[in-house]
Amino acid sequence: MQFEQFSQGDSFLHRLHPGVKCAGALALTMVLALSTHLITALSGLLIGILLVLLAGLPMGLVVRRVLVVNGFILFLWLTLPLTYPGTPLLSYGMFSISREGVMLSGLITIKANAILLLLIALPATSSIAELGRGLEFLRVPAKLRILLLFSYRYIFVINQEYQRLLRAAKLRGFTARTSMHTYRTFAYLFGMTLVKSHHRATRVYEAMVLRGFTGRFHSLHASAPRPVDMVWLAALAAAAAGLTVMEIYNG
Repeated sequence: MQFEQFSQGDSFLHRLHPGVKCAGALALTMVLALSTHLITALSGLLIGILLVLLAGLPMGLVVRRVLVVNGFILFLWLTLPLTYPGTPLLSYGMFSISREGVMLSGLITIKANAILLLLIALPATSSIAELGRGLEFLRVPAKLRILLLFSYRYIFVINQEYQRLLRAAKLRGFTARTSMHTYRTFAYLFGMTLVKSHHRATRVYEAMVLRGFTGRFHSLHASAPRPVDMVWLAALAAAAAGLTVMEIYNG
């Protein structure tokens, strides 16, 4: 549940079929990722904001996620305008801020925030188990879906195992320092975590085979898309098509 805070809600977007949300998010994010014009990126950002508002998500949590992403984008603003060739907007000694660099930084910032909001409003409003069902709707191979579900389930188990080994080392007097002993100890901890993970994976696989697992999960909540889901699929596809037309027209 540490990464499923947005899936807790009762808006119509939360109740929307996960396959529809995955398909809509895929179409919209692909168009935005490939766009090169500011008007297209701004339109995508507006769609993302509207979907987040319609989902009724806690705005404090949304803002914190946006700030984390923009913290990385800040480094882009510190380098790209200074290194991208173009018409100088401001010069000081050997440093020059180019107009093209500023425009490109702004475009990337808007695109990144638009894609983030779309992912928060659409796929993130479903749990990982529901997203696995949504990927089945998109005809994603079963092995990839199973890999996603198992990875999400056991990455926390592996982290708990590593933390247990680390606590055991600290109880024996280990203190992290900048030394070969510290590097060697962390290498041992990492290696033991991999070994224990392999043993656990073997036991889990044998237990599932004994229970009749044949490579397919059977959901207790599986359902076909409803008419309202198909209407929203058409609306999201139309939005993606509109952004595509806008991008081509401006080009």
